[in-house]
Amino acid sequence: QVQLVESGGGLVQAGASLRLSCAASLRTFSGYAMGWFRQPPGKEREFVAALSWSGSTTSYADSVKGRFTISRDNAKNTVYLQMNSLKPEDTAVYYCAAVRRWAGVPLTSDEYNYWGQGTQVTVSS
Repeated sequence: QVQLVESGGGLVQAGASLRLSCAASLRTFSGYAMGWFRQPPGKEREFVAALSWSGSTTSYADSVKGRFTISRDNAKNTVYLQMNSLKPEDTAVYYCAAVRRWAGVPLTSDEYNYWGQGTQVTVSS
């Protein structure tokens, strides 16, 4: 049974930073591509960032490029999302996702087959 557990969400003011963590109960975490998605209030879930199994390839949504950084520590079975210069429009429930993938960086939610429960990020103006 694969479990992904996000943490690190909260309420912050615009311009602040947060770091989200996602701990994975995967026997071979290094073989999994990881992604972060978010669902703003009243909107569809959207792609935020993704990372290849090795960490050598990343991809970001245009809306977060230059502000967010995805990274992973395979020794700790954890993926991170460092979020800087937060804006009110970043307010959403953030989800971690995983898929066993040795090549490429999946960008769409239907490519992932494991999901966390989500963590709320609220940015006030």
